[in-house]
Amino acid sequence: MKNKIDDFLINLINQEHIIDTVYYANDVGIPSEVAYQVHFPRLEFVIDGELPMKFALSNDENTIILQTKNTVLFIPNDGWNEPQWEKPVTTLSLLFGKQQLGFSLMQWDGSEFHLLEKCHIPRRGPRTAAFILQALMELTWRPEDQQTAILLIRSLISSSVDLMQHPAETLSRSKTLFETIRSYIEDNYQKELTRDLVAKEFYISPNYLSQLFQKEANMRFNEYLNFIRIERAKYLLKRYDLKVKEVAHRCGFNDSNYFCRLFKEKTDRSPSEYRVQYQSQQ
Repeated sequence: MKNKIDDFLINLINQEHIIDTVYYANDVGIPSEVAYQVHFPRLEFVIDGELPMKFALSNDENTIILQTKNTVLFIPNDGWNEPQWEKPVTTLSLLFGKQQLGFSLMQWDGSEFHLLEKCHIPRRGPRTAAFILQALMELTWRPEDQQTAILLIRSLISSSVDLMQHPAETLSRSKTLFETIRSYIEDNYQKELTRDLVAKEFYISPNYLSQLFQKEANMRFNEYLNFIRIERAKYLLKRYDLKVKEVAHRCGFNDSNYFCRLFKEKTDRSPSEYRVQYQSQQ
């Protein structure tokens, strides 16, 4: 890792550079074409200068302009942000993908961008960062709890620095293939996926695909596919006022009745009951 990124993150951990405010982006509203929106969490820092930032607030379709200084912006899965590139500024982005942790150091000189540093390292081994990210996701509903948020951000940075300094061991060929197939499923769950179609996509036999899932995930292919689809359905039921039939379709279920039976089997509640219970807790 290059010194500038490394030094900045270590200074955050050691409190030589103080974070005093954590802001949370959200996925409400319709982002513009120049906004950033991806399916994994991110952290955005300003290293030099200030950067007005437009993003959606929780439970609010309005947006605000954030003057970023001694602050960090946490953008959860599917959240969006839109930097307002005006004055010269240097930014650092941390991207927590399913398999990799990415670092991107960018400079805007007032007229054009300069990519100063960029790298990715595997996210393997203990999933400490995943638990911290989940805790931050929960805090998006309690943005006033700044003390906890700042501690979590520093813990997440500490975990990232540790991963930089102690890279994980290279995976075996079968493990690497499994991780690639798993990412493919998580990116394409809404499509028509079958064991045979996925096996064909990766030029392997259906039986070998089944063996991979039994060995690496201790579950069958269809169990994993349904798990991903049900988790996405939970998100849609909580965040959008969609009909159950449309939720089923968006999650890859052609038969809404089957979707409802499977959802109740996995959650002990029907999709409608799940939505009502979630809304009653807000």
